[in-house]
Amino acid sequence: MSFSALFLVAVRALLLLSLFPSTPLSQPGAAVSCPLNFTILRQLAPNPSRPSLDVATECRYILQSLRLVESSYLRLTGSFVPPPNSSESCWSDYQALIKDYIPNFDIRSSCGFQTGWISQGCMGITTRAQFEAAVPASVVNDIVENCNQSLLSGSPCASCTTSLSNLRALYLTGNSTGNVSDCTAYPFIYAAAFANQLGPTDVGTAKCLFSLDFTSQSSGKKRARRKRIVVLASLIGSGFGVLVLISGAWVLWHRRKDYEDRRRKEEAAKDRERGLGSALESISGSTNLIKFTFEEIKKATRNFSRDSIIGRGGYGNVYRGVLLDGTEVALKRFKNCSASGDASFAHEVEVIASVRHVNLVALRGYCIASTPYEGHQRIIVCDLVKNGSLYDHLFGSPDNKLSWPLRQNIALGTARGLAYLHYGAQPAIIHRDIKANNILLDEMFEAKVADFGLAKFTPEGMTHLSTRVAGTMGYVAPEYALYGQLTERSDVYSFGVVLLELLSGKKALLVSDESQPSLVTDWAWSLVREGRALDVIEDNMPEKGTPEVLEKYVLVAVLCSHPQLYARPTMDQVVKMLETDLSVPSIPERPIPLVADIDDIERSVSSSGSGQLSSSAGFHQYHG
Repeated sequence: MSFSALFLVAVRALLLLSLFPSTPLSQPGAAVSCPLNFTILRQLAPNPSRPSLDVATECRYILQSLRLVESSYLRLTGSFVPPPNSSESCWSDYQALIKDYIPNFDIRSSCGFQTGWISQGCMGITTRAQFEAAVPASVVNDIVENCNQSLLSGSPCASCTTSLSNLRALYLTGNSTGNVSDCTAYPFIYAAAFANQLGPTDVGTAKCLFSLDFTSQSSGKKRARRKRIVVLASLIGSGFGVLVLISGAWVLWHRRKDYEDRRRKEEAAKDRERGLGSALESISGSTNLIKFTFEEIKKATRNFSRDSIIGRGGYGNVYRGVLLDGTEVALKRFKNCSASGDASFAHEVEVIASVRHVNLVALRGYCIASTPYEGHQRIIVCDLVKNGSLYDHLFGSPDNKLSWPLRQNIALGTARGLAYLHYGAQPAIIHRDIKANNILLDEMFEAKVADFGLAKFTPEGMTHLSTRVAGTMGYVAPEYALYGQLTERSDVYSFGVVLLELLSGKKALLVSDESQPSLVTDWAWSLVREGRALDVIEDNMPEKGTPEVLEKYVLVAVLCSHPQLYARPTMDQVVKMLETDLSVPSIPERPIPLVADIDDIERSVSSSGSGQLSSSAGFHQYHG
């Protein structure tokens, strides 16, 4: 082709380009529209009228709603988070939705969310493929098996969240960026998107995995309709009663008055029993609970034979029993029961029945009955853990000491069980009586935390309580023992005491030659402060671990049992420190001894003008 021909082609191309407006190419950093579909929240909650909440609660609902939207986005695109250059537009879209529900509420400034956090995730994982590459296929299959069902009821939800908590603790242990789509949220976002066939917008999935209840509005309408029906029925009944009175039925009613009074009392007693039976029937319908008859219980325990007793507590005795199918169980028989406490009992049974975890003792069934001779009976039936308690193995036979691998496994199992009670169970459960007697061991020396949820069953005035509140002396956190301040970190303190017992072979309460009591926590702290942490470890412990690991466990135990509430880590942080290479933060100075100078503690707190314990060395908050 000649030069003149090439020149003509170029001129024609320029003319063609001039006929069309030029479109700028998008730059990598240029802002784009948000791919997240926030309208699904409006579909789930179409009525914007709602009660006002405090800022912290509003922020929690906003965060969980965002995670639900991200789960829907993951289901459609395979990406956990939107592109970084859409961060600003995504916050703007979300803000536009929120203003209809919470006027004059700025999401980012009120909740402390940074703009870039919405596009940043856990450990650099942004796609489904990266997530499944980081988690073994067997674990993903286990999640699908437990979560691929309606999660609206308690038991399926508990099974699903248990497997998700285990995944997070084992495989998503890295640092998260921001606090929007962090490692805690990733398993739940993934499960709602792919493990559950109903998807994240299902009301059961939203309620279980994101703590968002979208059923309340329809329930409120139903309650209103029921109320109108009740009122109408009452008016009709009242009118009918007036007609009956006018027609002369007063004479007949007067004759039967005494008879009806007696019958009403009898029916009231029967109604209470029927009401509890109905409540427990609904519980057993949504869980695997078995409703035992009192005769079955008596036969299993050989009529509550003394030989069947395997434990005694403030709530009553624990019996070993054998069911008709040959299954061995433990039966807790509560004493001093009355029908007036049955409603509370039904609620607590429901809570305990919904909790399932490999490191928690499972509830198998219940029995409630009234008999002429035994009186009112309430009994729960649990799996029998045959290897005794941790207390038995630590302080029973001095010849058979637990090896370090077994102690390490027991410590980890106990920590995982407590972490699930605090963060996996719905609602969260504070145990309140963690001690070596309540850590049971199966044949493989796997720890099983027992008696969670039983504190409320204890009748008032029981003398087994060594403190003014539920718990046992030596294990109870100081803020709970002195002031009744109960939080999850009260359980963390008790876990620290149990861990020190496990490491040292010494009991929570030490008695010197002068019979002066002291705490194992004070003894261990004095050694750590002198740089002698390894001296806490029990002499002649079989198969001792490396000094680095042993010292780390001692430091974790001392940190957990710190007298100051906010110096302690959470149980999730404890599990992470024990399972990974995460270092133990510096331990703040302790105030003063807890037992010998307990009066000084009370004077110190009252004179400081606040309810927090302090020390001259200052306060160092734990940062996970």
